[in-house]
Amino acid sequence: MSVFKQAKAVGIAVVLAVLAGCAGQVNESAQKPSKIESDAERAAREARQAEFLAKQEAANAKQEAANAATEAAAKTAEDLRKGAMAADTLFFFEFDRSDLRQDALDDLDSHAKYLASDRSAKVRLEGHGDERGTRAYNLALGERRANSVARYLVIQGVNRSQIESMSYGEERPLSLSRDDSGWSRNRRVELIYQ
Repeated sequence: MSVFKQAKAVGIAVVLAVLAGCAGQVNESAQKPSKIESDAERAAREARQAEFLAKQEAANAKQEAANAATEAAAKTAEDLRKGAMAADTLFFFEFDRSDLRQDALDDLDSHAKYLASDRSAKVRLEGHGDERGTRAYNLALGERRANSVARYLVIQGVNRSQIESMSYGEERPLSLSRDDSGWSRNRRVELIYQ
């Protein structure tokens, strides 16, 4: 071998040995901090950690509150539905009158609360009259009675599009008795969920 080739081989060997020696050493500066953390830096780091934990706890509390509100709303909606289904659906009227009686308002309030909370629920209001009077008069009176109930529900927050009103007049009596007791049962509005 020529001297040039030998020198080149020795040079390469030396470089490889130096690299091998360096590869085995641990970079101590990467493992240890180059300086000691000051009190101010430590306080700032701890403040950032505390702020992060507080934000995380606030987010968890907000999620729990949202879950509780959702559960409460579902329970309330179910309670309103049960209250409406338990309420009376027949509302009676005085002779030749279309104004609501006081005893009907509590039941109508239960229906109104449910209908206002569930906009997909719909009702049909069927107005009726007793057999006294002409057929045309009783149809008009039944319609006024159904509209009276509809107006009350709308005032209580029900959307008018949820309500259908119709009149049967004297066509569908509840009682066939031809006395005051029978006639008073026929002067009514029936609320029917659809």
